[in-house]
Amino acid sequence: MSANRRTFLRLATLALPFGAANRLFAKNVVNKPVVISTWDSGQIANGAAWPVLQRGGRALDAVEQAGIAIENDINCCVGLGGNPDRDGYVTLDACIMDEKANCGSVAFLERIKHPVSVARKLMETTPHVFLAGVGAQQFAVENGFKLEPGELSEGAKKSYDNWLKKAEYKPVINIELQQNKGKAAKGHGPFAPGRLEDGSFNHDTMGTLALDANGDVSGMCTTSGMGFKMRGRVGDSPIIGAGLFVDNEVGAATSSGQGEEVIRVCGTHLVVEFMRSGLSPEEACKKAIERIVKPDPARAKTFQVGFIAINKQGEVGAYSLLKGFNYTVTEKDGKPKVYNAKSYFA
Repeated sequence: MSANRRTFLRLATLALPFGAANRLFAKNVVNKPVVISTWDSGQIANGAAWPVLQRGGRALDAVEQAGIAIENDINCCVGLGGNPDRDGYVTLDACIMDEKANCGSVAFLERIKHPVSVARKLMETTPHVFLAGVGAQQFAVENGFKLEPGELSEGAKKSYDNWLKKAEYKPVINIELQQNKGKAAKGHGPFAPGRLEDGSFNHDTMGTLALDANGDVSGMCTTSGMGFKMRGRVGDSPIIGAGLFVDNEVGAATSSGQGEEVIRVCGTHLVVEFMRSGLSPEEACKKAIERIVKPDPARAKTFQVGFIAINKQGEVGAYSLLKGFNYTVTEKDGKPKVYNAKSYFA
């Protein structure tokens, strides 16, 4: 190697952050397959995804199964069991993205049980990426998805009736829950998705990312949205680059929390780009959270956002604004493990 070449490499390394430089020259040790989901409810999602990965299946198939499983769970935050909007209707949002940058999204979808599968059908059978409202429902029915009854689940009806007593428009994911004043049911974090002790629900987005045995990455995101939202409100969950982003050269990220704040910074795209620059998944998630905090740190203490990410080496990580965000990882031993994410605010 010439002296000039050695000098160039030395200076290039010094210009990188220390951790990024280490990864640049580290051995490409890959941990695969692996699946990561938001929240401790991710145990349900991972439980459906892992058998697909274990038998050598595609990451795309694994994340769709994760979405179907969590949408089937009437006690969770997503699917038709979720809280309604302020007019009393449950509306669902979902998206899915594969290793080739193919993606599909549906929003403001009513009476369809598995929006994640509708999103995949849209991705695979049409030139479009995003359908909403009546058009999304029509597409689903035309493609064999059953139109379900429109009644609220027992828990959601109770929650809605309680909300109607005051009719205050406040997000379910509010600062009181974030500070552990809300009592969550066993098996759920202080503001994780799930049924509360009073029978109501504490809702949030469910996202899953997977790296398969072939080294390909895919992801999905599904939600019933913010409880008692304005009719027609859509958050970050179905928006590619906000609620979910996959780049098979780098990795993937998904988000959970107050979607408006994620949309403002194109959050998951930002996380992936930080990983592209050499940051680990956790570091990339932290940098994206810092971007959300920067314009107004005081305001950032009043809502929650959490990111999870996975890179091509099978490394995973997460970071959130406030304490209480957790995530579930399943890897070689097939056992789901729940971890608490680090947070910007103590």
